[in-house]
Amino acid sequence: MTLGVGGSTIEAELGRIASWRDSAVAIGEPELRARIARVQAGMRAKGVQALYLDASTSTFYFTGLRLRGSERLHGVLIPADGEITYLTPVFEEAKLRTMITLEGAVRGWQEHEDPTALVVETVRGMGYDAGTIAVDPATPFFTFDGLRRAGNRYDFVNANEVIAPCRMRKTPAEIALIKQAMAMTLEVHKATARILRVGITTTEVEDFIKAAHQRIGMDPAFTFCIVLFGEPTAYPHGVPYAQTLKEGDMVLIDIGATLHGYQSDITRSYVFGQGTARQREVWNIEQAACQAVFEAARLGAPCEALDAAARGVIEAAGFGKDYALPGLPHRTGHGLGLDVHEEPYIVRGNGTPLEVGMCFSNEPTICIYGEFGVRLEDHIYMAEDGAHWFTTPALSFDDPFAVGG
Repeated sequence: MTLGVGGSTIEAELGRIASWRDSAVAIGEPELRARIARVQAGMRAKGVQALYLDASTSTFYFTGLRLRGSERLHGVLIPADGEITYLTPVFEEAKLRTMITLEGAVRGWQEHEDPTALVVETVRGMGYDAGTIAVDPATPFFTFDGLRRAGNRYDFVNANEVIAPCRMRKTPAEIALIKQAMAMTLEVHKATARILRVGITTTEVEDFIKAAHQRIGMDPAFTFCIVLFGEPTAYPHGVPYAQTLKEGDMVLIDIGATLHGYQSDITRSYVFGQGTARQREVWNIEQAACQAVFEAARLGAPCEALDAAARGVIEAAGFGKDYALPGLPHRTGHGLGLDVHEEPYIVRGNGTPLEVGMCFSNEPTICIYGEFGVRLEDHIYMAEDGAHWFTTPALSFDDPFAVGG
């Protein structure tokens, strides 16, 4: 199949995209309360008295509240038992109350006051005069430093030990949202392939992808694009300059956006025009590596086993051992949910066993500097009966979107 030749226009593709947003169901209050109960049980098991959440995706995960980080402290305290407390600058309190989904106490601090002292005072008011406070790993250091100074009667630990077990295992509602987000981005991918033409630039394609994601109903605040043509496809995170498409170029497009806070993330690689035998060979090796990862994804298997499966295929084909180039220079995958990169990570040394609800990418890129690169990325979720794809993987070198199927 020859991609892009005699294809569509940017205007035509944007015109035919309709929003899918109304069919997506956002996470509701009952699930948020279940998350609070779950993390509180984990806190009690770990001997943690209070959990401090900063303006991060974990605050959104547990409370449904979206906060933007700044030099001013906004956060949430979750006690091991009892109701949550929101912390805010006093002049933002009225606005905060309009944004709250889960009811809780609200405490404010004035501009001349130390907000970290308010955090510690609030923990004491919850009945914990000493003990352990788990701190959101996304907390800025200046806030953490203030907490240590204000709370010298407490031990401070990384809250990842109580947050990660909750966030790593997605519920059916979360998987449904991610599945829809992925399907929407796959439609944007297909539309993007149709607009390609000789002379189009990577920046033009990026602008189209952002507009298409917004048209289809993804959250406009966060869309990411990596669009590469030719030799720059060998660089996993792109290059700092635009490229212009030529006949025979390898095309690598890695894109995603959010739907009710949940991420999509899909990569497709294909040749614009007629490919060479070398391009076909490497593409097929990449596809085989991805299939090996999927086959290794069994409940109870350690995350590192999936990374080893991909490397086994790529190294057997004559590419570099371990992270040597040409070959696979990075981990095979990452977890995904509210963040595009989160636990579990599919990498050597990670012995975390796969469990029901875990979601992660499968993207063992093959990088050949001076020639091209190939990355095929789809995501996997673990169910009671094993591994499932969120989206149908690329079918073949000649038909990467299964349009002939």
